[in-house]
Amino acid sequence: MNMHRFLIVVEEAGDNYSSYSPDLPGCVATGDTIEETEKNMHEAIQLHIEGLQEDGLPIPTSTSIAEYVVVGA
Repeated sequence: MNMHRFLIVVEEAGDNYSSYSPDLPGCVATGDTIEETEKNMHEAIQLHIEGLQEDGLPIPTSTSIAEYVVVGA
């Protein structure tokens, strides 16, 4: 089994949280908490990759990075 690593972004969405991966367009998940959203996104990525494999499509290479930038206000 090959291991893949993908960046996910978790955002507040009103009463819950939503998540997406910049490297997997259309792969999203939601949850009531950050932890639940991360768990749901993990499952969504697994299903997304399985679907790509079933369709004979390549698994994208993760190229996204994230950094915090500190600025004075």
